Amino acid sequence: MNELKLAGQKLRWSIIFFLFLLCAGVTLWSFQIFSQQYSPVDPSDTRFFDVVIPEKSSARQVAAILKKHDLINSEAAFLAYCRKKGIDDQLKAGHYRFSRSQSLGEIAENIAEGRVVKLSFTVPEGYTVEQIGQLMIDKGICTEKEWEEAISAGYDFDFLDQVPSGQENRLEGFLFPDTYVISEDASARQVINLMLANFAEVWNENFAQQAKKQGYDVYEVIIKASMIEREAMVEEERKTIAGVIENRLEKGMPLQIDATVLYSLHEHKNTVTYEDLEVDSPYNTYKYAGLPPGPIACPGKASIEAALNPENHHYYYYVSKGDGSHYFSRTYAEHLQAMRKYSN
Repeated sequence: MNELKLAGQKLRWSIIFFLFLLCAGVTLWSFQIFSQQYSPVDPSDTRFFDVVIPEKSSARQVAAILKKHDLINSEAAFLAYCRKKGIDDQLKAGHYRFSRSQSLGEIAENIAEGRVVKLSFTVPEGYTVEQIGQLMIDKGICTEKEWEEAISAGYDFDFLDQVPSGQENRLEGFLFPDTYVISEDASARQVINLMLANFAEVWNENFAQQAKKQGYDVYEVIIKASMIEREAMVEEERKTIAGVIENRLEKGMPLQIDATVLYSLHEHKNTVTYEDLEVDSPYNTYKYAGLPPGPIACPGKASIEAALNPENHHYYYYVSKGDGSHYFSRTYAEHLQAMRKYSN
């Protein structure tokens, strides 16, 4: 009897041990399957695929789109992950770019955080609003009509209040040169607002107090800085050219800056002709003394700095030496001599 009892106990323990192994095996198998569903579809495939998530897409619809592009192993696993993380109602529409080497979790988190494809573009120092618009159009950020509508719109920045009413292009000088990263669906107005906000930040942090102490308003400084930006090809000459501008203004002399003439002609060329100098425009600083009525380009920080800190010297003239640099003269006779020398 004891032997039968002992045999029964051994059998029970064997069954329990078998069931334990079975459960452990099933658990391990389930974990492996679960992990596989969360793993990258192909860790070696680093190619990127464009995925567009439409507006108001449900988590189930997003999962189907990702599966269609073979970016996840399982729609059910994607939905389970999103529910577990509490992001199933946070998935954002937009244009994304994923690879099959990314895990399900990484893809889901990117969509929940709205990490859409970004565009970047650089506005060079000295570009005009017209040139910036063409840059935007060429990059497919907006159409010509959208750009024209955007530059005519109103923007809530204090410095724009100083632009005289009736000014043809009130944004000239204030679309700050920089590299910008935007979403693909950003409008022209949003991009302009971004550039204006960038200008406001740079001005307030670096120049506002200095200009106030000197008794200058932002518009006057930017007009001067825009001329410096268009004239100076060599970094160390910015403040020297700024000094020439100040000297001529103090003497009541016309500035005679070629870049203002070209701005009035809406042209960009290397040589200004005598015929060009005859254009009847308030921007023609050969015909009209004082500052032009507005900026002629969008200056960078270095030119704004130069406008506020012109070099103290006795130069009234300068002529291009043909290599980007200039020869500066104190007298008109010296200037004529330099012109003969460097025009050959």
